[in-house]
This record gives sequence, C-alpha cells and structure tokens, in this order.
Amino acid sequence: MILVSDPIFGEVELTGSAVELARLAGAVAEGTGFISSTSATALGSEALTGVEVREAPGPGVLIHLDSQRQILVISGDPVARALFAGNLDAMATVMADVDGGGHRHIDHFPGHPYLVEGSVPLVVGIPGEGPPTL
Repeated sequence: MILVSDPIFGEVELTGSAVELARLAGAVAEGTGFISSTSATALGSEALTGVEVREAPGPGVLIHLDSQRQILVISGDPVARALFAGNLDAMATVMADVDGGGHRHIDHFPGHPYLVEGSVPLVVGIPGEGPPTL
C-alpha cells in the first residue's frame, strides 16, 4: 500500500491492491491495527508510514493525519467503522474488476452516513494495467 499526503489539495491518497484494501477494511471493522505503507511520493507530496486504526466513542468515524508521526489515523465507534469497512470492501471489489484499476473519493459532507466533520478527504485507488488513476 502507498500512502501520500497532498498538502495542496488537503487530501490523502491511498493506493493498494484489492487484498491490501480488504486488510484495511478488516482493521477498520475490528477497530484496531496498523498497516505499513511503502515509500513512494509524487512531486509536492509527502509519504506517510502507514494507517493506524483505533476504537473511539462515536458517533462517526474521524480520518485525520498525525503529521508528527506521519501516519493516517482512522478512529470511530463500531457502527460507523462497520459502515466504512463495508464501503472499503465494496470499493476494492468494484475497482479490482475494472480494467485499468480506478479510484474513489471519500469526503465528508453534511449528513454523511459515517464520516464526521473535520475528516481528511481520502482518495482510495487500485492500480491497474492502464494509465495511473491517482
């Protein structure tokens, strides 16, 4: 998995295989875990060392960047984490079936079913055979 923080757009790009996204979804559902990332950065961005998942009182899931430790932190209550984990699993399945991979944006908006305000926008992608999607 590759994790890159884009300070210009204020989002984090997470690129991984369907297996890696499924592993992340499992950690999110469980409410615990750390998944390391490989080092790769695009011009003007910063590599992150991994994703840490934590249980937290709800409501909702907060995705934030721990700049000091260079990790993405996903925390939340069990119900909201289950919704997010299901979304990650579904994205991995759909994108893995698309020739050339793909990517999806996860952004907070008023009334979002699981993300809380202040969550960092996330771009989740699976590389494919075609041109890069992220």
